[in-house]
Amino acid sequence: MSEKTAVRRRLLASRRLLSDDDVRNASVVLARRALELPELDGAATVAAYVSVGHEPGTRALLDALRERGVRVLLPVLLPDNDLDWAVYEGAERLVRAGRGLLEPDGARLGADAVLGAGVVLLPGLAVDGRGMRLGRGGGSYDRVLARLAGAGAGAVLAVLLYDHEVVERVPAEPHDRPVRVAVTPGRTARFGGP
Repeated sequence: MSEKTAVRRRLLASRRLLSDDDVRNASVVLARRALELPELDGAATVAAYVSVGHEPGTRALLDALRERGVRVLLPVLLPDNDLDWAVYEGAERLVRAGRGLLEPDGARLGADAVLGAGVVLLPGLAVDGRGMRLGRGGGSYDRVLARLAGAGAGAVLAVLLYDHEVVERVPAEPHDRPVRVAVTPGRTARFGGP
């Protein structure tokens, strides 16, 4: 078993120990803390995701961004694990998709739509002091991050986590890209710059 796989298993097991109340309560605090990010104040478009299961909750954050007039893009998982994007038009416009995900039912904008986002809110399992993010291992967001880097897009990359998921070190590979910000219910951590 690879080091990344072992760390992922441990972190996912820790998340499974959270109660539904823990997840709900953390999502409210996480949304409030994320909305304090100055980068979100000036962003016309934000790419985000719909949390599922015991992931740090994003629903309150998605609705608050939309209420601010922010155009929120959500991913649509393609058969090859790449991501297409569609505009978030409210919880009532989310549909069940593969792997237990929820996706917007609106028009697909293409994989490059993410290039127009000022902030990209990423799912993850952990981040370390270098800003290296550990994802679930499907490679979908690796493609997104490579697309952003290849286009020279200046989006601020932020990962949403629980407090204990900001760790000393995560295993990283040459293709992994660091994030600028980690937001947890208890704090905001910045990496590699202002």
